[in-house]
Amino acid sequence: MSHHSDLIATNIDEYLAQHERKELLRFITCGSVDDGKSTLIGRLLYDSKMIYEDQLAAIEKASAVHGTTGGDFDPALLTDGLKAEREQGITIDVAYRYFSTAKRKFIIADTPGHVQYTRNMATGASTADLAIILIDARHGVLEQTKRHSFIVSLLGIKHILIAINKMDLVDFDPAVFERIRSDYKDFSARLDIPDLHFIPISALNGDNVVDSSDAMSWYNGPTLMGFLESVYIGSDRNLEDFRFPVQFVNRPHLDFRGFCGTIASGIVRQGDEVMVLPSRKTSHVKSIVTFEGEVEEAHAPLAVTLTLEDEIDCSRGDMIIRPGNSPRLEQKFEAMMVWMADDALVPGKQYLFKQTANLVTGRISQLRYQVDVNTLHRQETPSLKLNQIGRCSVQLDRPIAFDGYRRNRTTGAFIVIDRITNVTVGAGMIIDRATGEERHDHWDDVPEVQESDRNLSHVTEEERQARFGQKAATLLLTGLPGAGKTSTAYAVERILFDGGHAVAVLDGQNLRLGISRDLGFGDEDRSENLRRASELAKVVNQSGLVCILAMVAPKEEIRQKAVEAIGRERTYVVHLDCDAETCQKRDEEGHYDKNRPEVQYQSPESPDLVLETGNITIHQAAQKVVEFLKEKGVVPE
Repeated sequence: MSHHSDLIATNIDEYLAQHERKELLRFITCGSVDDGKSTLIGRLLYDSKMIYEDQLAAIEKASAVHGTTGGDFDPALLTDGLKAEREQGITIDVAYRYFSTAKRKFIIADTPGHVQYTRNMATGASTADLAIILIDARHGVLEQTKRHSFIVSLLGIKHILIAINKMDLVDFDPAVFERIRSDYKDFSARLDIPDLHFIPISALNGDNVVDSSDAMSWYNGPTLMGFLESVYIGSDRNLEDFRFPVQFVNRPHLDFRGFCGTIASGIVRQGDEVMVLPSRKTSHVKSIVTFEGEVEEAHAPLAVTLTLEDEIDCSRGDMIIRPGNSPRLEQKFEAMMVWMADDALVPGKQYLFKQTANLVTGRISQLRYQVDVNTLHRQETPSLKLNQIGRCSVQLDRPIAFDGYRRNRTTGAFIVIDRITNVTVGAGMIIDRATGEERHDHWDDVPEVQESDRNLSHVTEEERQARFGQKAATLLLTGLPGAGKTSTAYAVERILFDGGHAVAVLDGQNLRLGISRDLGFGDEDRSENLRRASELAKVVNQSGLVCILAMVAPKEEIRQKAVEAIGRERTYVVHLDCDAETCQKRDEEGHYDKNRPEVQYQSPESPDLVLETGNITIHQAAQKVVEFLKEKGVVPE
């Protein structure tokens, strides 16, 4: 539906030409159940005069039967079109609405808020430029708000508008708005959201939706419609990397052979040198053909036909690029997966993987972890179920050309298809990181100057010892999950700190929220987590502090690498020896859930200290560690 314009009556051709030149903004609305997503879209269309009279009459009639406004006009019914949606007062399916203003064209996707419709929400967000996340002013930031924020971040949407709705129910209190904004900023710091905005609104009454609200004079920012019309999305397109997946080879007669497709990213011009993957044959662009005729250049996301000066092999599924700017051409990659089928993902099972115009058989070789979308915690899991999200390793039967999803949402995305039913069962986003045999073992990296920071420092090790009254050392607390590593580490920290000593704790789980957030729970990723922790421990020690590492560190070989990396002369391995049954009873993180693989733990061969934490309290264990440090001369008696 288009905005009202006098040109429609006076010069329809000019009006259509102007309309065609308008920039298109795709956006979604998401958030918790009953936050007012459908109501907001309805109010947006109603206040913008974007509803036909007969449609308005039908909605007014439906409001009396299915509405939630006491018989008054219910804007939510403009998008909740399914019978089940109106009866339950919820959104189930993704509803798309099109409208335009004098400045822009818009496509809205109204996505469901319920957890069981996560796949629907992910589908609606996959093509969006912007996301509006609604928050009920009465309830603040909820788990479902966090869940949708994570999915939006995962899908690479750069522009996020937090619409704090139902301000009329909290008396338009600016303190409520500021509190929710502060809470959301604290949470979103862990997500990849480059452009974040906040607007207080009342969708039901129209406050700050299209027109500014007199009841919120304390807010000086744009209205929601004003923001949608002005947000800059021109820089979101990747115009650097030319990627042209070939969808069809057009051969209408002997004198024409063109390669049809949609430009995924970049710009192409007549005369440009190009290369075809996977053959790596090169040629030059002879012509660029569109529906309206030949053009000298074209850019993403235009659909064009390219002809080349040379008769080189190129077919559906190939990719035309520029030499010197190539995507990865591999059979293996890492990806985040959204599972969309009732039948769980089965690692090792053969599936079809569709990426651009490629259709390749392959398998999920390893499921690294599942992400709890409510808490953002990572969990080991043998499979992914409906609406679950996890990180996995993909092994295809032949190489494909791809980029990381963050860099290119077209070449970095794929869907998974069941070979028997031909049903789409999953959607994936490729992580631009080498895996498997191609991953580099950073344990083997030896810096040319290992003590460069010490050589540059004007503070000597002796001066640090004199200042802190202690020697720098690292305690590696290792044991089964639930053995008490973290609790003991912080108990030791308390005792040392109260004694006037400088100490720092590095907990493996906390590291996964920061520098190790890209790691899973397989052997390789556990090894890498310990390596990163060891590098941090070394820096802490070089600053004169005592460092306590609380890590499962299940493999003896990797533990010894950590000792060598930190420095054998100042590293002590403390084994928290506790039987599996006791650890299971203590478990609060779900490590021993029957659906999670068992940790294959190797006890240290010759630990410096053993704590039988199944028979002693945490305080007793901490006291034994402190006594050990005194015996070793790390801290004075």
